[in-house]
Amino acid sequence: MTRRRQLTAPPGLPRPAPPPDRPGPAWGLLDPRSPSRASGADFRSFPRDELMPLESAYRYGLDQYSTENWPESVSYLEVSMRLYRLLRDSEAFCHRNCTAAPAPAPAGGGALAELRLLAAVLRRAQCLRRCKQGLPAFRQAQPGRDLLDDFQRREPYKYLQFAYFKANNLPKAIAAAHTFLLKHPDDEMMQRNMAFYKTMPDAEEHIKDLETKPYENLFVRAVRAYNGDNWRTSISDMELALPDFFKAYDDCTAACEGSREIKDFKEFYLSIADHYIEVLACKVQCESNLTPIIGGFVVEKFVATMYHYLQFAYYKLNDMKNAASCAASYLLFDQKDEVMKQNMVYYQYHKDKWGLKEEDFQPRSDAVRYHNITTLQLEMYEFAKQHVMDDDEVSFLERKL
Repeated sequence: MTRRRQLTAPPGLPRPAPPPDRPGPAWGLLDPRSPSRASGADFRSFPRDELMPLESAYRYGLDQYSTENWPESVSYLEVSMRLYRLLRDSEAFCHRNCTAAPAPAPAGGGALAELRLLAAVLRRAQCLRRCKQGLPAFRQAQPGRDLLDDFQRREPYKYLQFAYFKANNLPKAIAAAHTFLLKHPDDEMMQRNMAFYKTMPDAEEHIKDLETKPYENLFVRAVRAYNGDNWRTSISDMELALPDFFKAYDDCTAACEGSREIKDFKEFYLSIADHYIEVLACKVQCESNLTPIIGGFVVEKFVATMYHYLQFAYYKLNDMKNAASCAASYLLFDQKDEVMKQNMVYYQYHKDKWGLKEEDFQPRSDAVRYHNITTLQLEMYEFAKQHVMDDDEVSFLERKL
C-alpha cells in the first residue's frame, strides 16, 4: 500500500520569547470564523477586544504555531491580518485627507522657494499628526518596517495554511496556500502542499485569492462580457475597475509613507534623501504588487490593457469620441504598439465623418495622472540609484523589496 503523501510544514520556527506586551488567552477572542470578524472591520470602528500591537499579535500567533496550539495560532494570525489591514487602511485614509489639503502658493526661486517647500512639509506633518491622533490603529505600538514587508509579501499565509489544515479547516487551508503561491509561485514547499490539497474532493472550489481586490473581479467580469460581445456591460464594469485600481494604487503609495526607523547620523539633505529613496523604492513596486494574476498568468500592462478593451468596446457601440481617447490613453503606456497606432490613424482619418475634434484625440485625465506619477517616480528612483546611493546601499534596498 502506498503511503499517503503528507503536507509539509513551513520551516521549523524557533519558539520566540514572549513580547513584553504579549496578549495572552485572557483577551477572550471571538470565534475567528465569525463572519463579522473574518471579513475585517472598518478602520474607524474596529472591535476593541482585538486592538493590540500588530507585532504582539503576530508573534504570539507564531509562538502558538511553534507549540502546535493550532486553534490559538489561527486566532491570533487572523487577528494580526486584520490589524495589518486596519493600519494600512488608516495610513491611506490620513494620507488621502492630507494630500487633499490646499497646496501652498507657487514658490519663487532660491531660499524663498526652499522655505515654502519646507513649510508645505510642516503643514503636511501637522495634518497627518492630527489625523492619526483620532484613529485606533495609531494608539498601539507601531510595527517595524521589516514586519510590514512580511505582510506585504503575504508571509503570514505560509503559516496560516498549515495551521488551518491542522485545525481541520481544509477550505481555508487551500485558500491560504493559493494566496501565498500567487506571490511566491516558485516556493517548492507550498507547491507540494497545493498538490496534496488538490487530491482532496472538491478542492478546486476552495482555490481563491483571499487578497483579491474589487477591481480584479470587475476586470474579470468586464473581459467575460467583452468576450461575449456584451459591450455595454463590459464598458460599465471596466469603467468601475479603473478608478478602483487607481484608488488601490494611491492607497499603496500612501502606505509607503508610513513610519520608518532612522539609524544613520547624516547631514540634513542626505538624511532627507535617504528617507525618501526608501519611500520611492516602495512606491515603484506598487504597480507590480497590484497587478492581477488571473488563471495563473500576470496581466501585463494592466492599466493599458483596460484602456485597450475600452477603446474597442466603445468603437463597437459607435462611441468614437470615447474610443479615440481610450486609444490615446493606451498609447501613453505603449507608444510602439502598431495595432493601436493603426487604430488612431483610422480614427483620425474618419474624424470629420464622426464629428471628432482635436481634443478628442487626447489621453484621458486619469491616464495622464497615473502615467505621469509612475514615470516620474521611476525616473527619480533611477536617478537616486545612479547618483545618490552607492552599490551596497542599492543592493541592500532592493533585496528588501
